[in-house]
Amino acid sequence: MNDLLAGVIAAVNLVITLDNDLVEISLRSLQVSVVAVLIAAVIGLPFGAFLAVARFRYRRIAIAILNALMGLPPVVVGLVVYILLSRSGPFGVLDLLFTPTAMILAQVIIVTPIIASLSHQALRDLWYLYHDLLISIHTTKSQRIWVLLRDGRRALLTATLTGFGRAIGEVGAIMIVGGNIDHLTRVLTTAIALEVGKGDFALALGLGIVLITIAIVINLAVHSLSKTERGGVW
Repeated sequence: MNDLLAGVIAAVNLVITLDNDLVEISLRSLQVSVVAVLIAAVIGLPFGAFLAVARFRYRRIAIAILNALMGLPPVVVGLVVYILLSRSGPFGVLDLLFTPTAMILAQVIIVTPIIASLSHQALRDLWYLYHDLLISIHTTKSQRIWVLLRDGRRALLTATLTGFGRAIGEVGAIMIVGGNIDHLTRVLTTAIALEVGKGDFALALGLGIVLITIAIVINLAVHSLSKTERGGVW
């Protein structure tokens, strides 16, 4: 019990004094996750809106597959990206393996289905409200998608924040493609796993405090936005 208390005190001290390693790892983790989520949002939000307004033969199958992809095993994604970027893979010439770029790519693959599926679910309800009006004024499909994206921005922000929460806590895929290299690809989750293995519980707890703080902030933001949406404000 005394060792645990000492470790917590040391971890809090690292956070308060802004330990260099802790700050570096935290900033890199935020950088990788933010870039990955922005790319995933650019892909996923319009696709979710498209599924909400479009009607085509295999639409239900496409939605079912998209929902299934929300549960992609991260280690499988990491393995696929590793194979693609390895020297014997089709993109090995780009020399991206064990770089932040490879980590971003893996997170984009994991997060995009989440953002797309959540945005589709939210915009589908909005489309039911706007359907008759937008069709009556003869809008094009792209115009309908734009209207949904604009007026459903709170719901879309919630979907994006949910995706960010998934990305910031990811460890399996980025461990495989990033390699957990010090000063290059080490992020919060991989660093925690490493420091626990080394027995440096103070730094591991400090990184955990930062990760938990980020998770709490994200969840509070999602909860706040969800309450706003239920109140009928878009």
